[in-house]
Amino acid sequence: MSGPGMLDTVRCVAGRDLLAALRRRADVVTTLIFFVIVASLFPLGVGPETAMLRMMGPGVVWVAALLASMLALGRLFAGDYVDGTLEQLALAPQPLSMLVLAKIAAHWLATGLPLVVVAPLLGFQFDLGTDALLILLASLLLGTPTLSLIGAIGAALTLGLRGGGALLSLLVLPLYVPVLIFGAGAVEAGAAGLGAAAHLSLLGALLLIALVFAPWATAVALRIAVE
Repeated sequence: MSGPGMLDTVRCVAGRDLLAALRRRADVVTTLIFFVIVASLFPLGVGPETAMLRMMGPGVVWVAALLASMLALGRLFAGDYVDGTLEQLALAPQPLSMLVLAKIAAHWLATGLPLVVVAPLLGFQFDLGTDALLILLASLLLGTPTLSLIGAIGAALTLGLRGGGALLSLLVLPLYVPVLIFGAGAVEAGAAGLGAAAHLSLLGALLLIALVFAPWATAVALRIAVE
């Protein structure tokens, strides 16, 4: 099939998933509320010590974003698996990895991007400065797509399994650790005046690696799941 045909199919898959997410706005709101609650519990528990809040703020926001992003992973392919859409995608003439990438992009736009938008507001309760908030925003813009790409592999591997949610967490959490380290480290380095360029560059490298390998690995896992 020609290039435009493939692009049209990819656009349709992404658009369909975005429309489905808009119809299930409660799921998006639940993810945001979870993110806000988790990030807000730490200041309440630690107390009003500004220095401590400023020191732990980047890590707390990043952990909250990581956990919130995992909430929606189970829904990434589950609906298509149940109604048979996934089998149709596997039989399509277009590369399944490209269709998977479209679904992951739609998933990030519906769940990851709202977390990025809300995160700077949560940073104010940790007394983060303007520069730190900008670095936090940049690190999340680079890191949350990587979380979605890695999480898609786990979602595909656990598709249709009993107790798949717990297994999904066990699979993806260790892979999330480098993203968490470099994401929170970027904000901490920027706040300390050391510069965040190195950490952001590593986050960008992780994103590029995930963009290359994650759709292919996810497509292989999905083909196994539908056979």
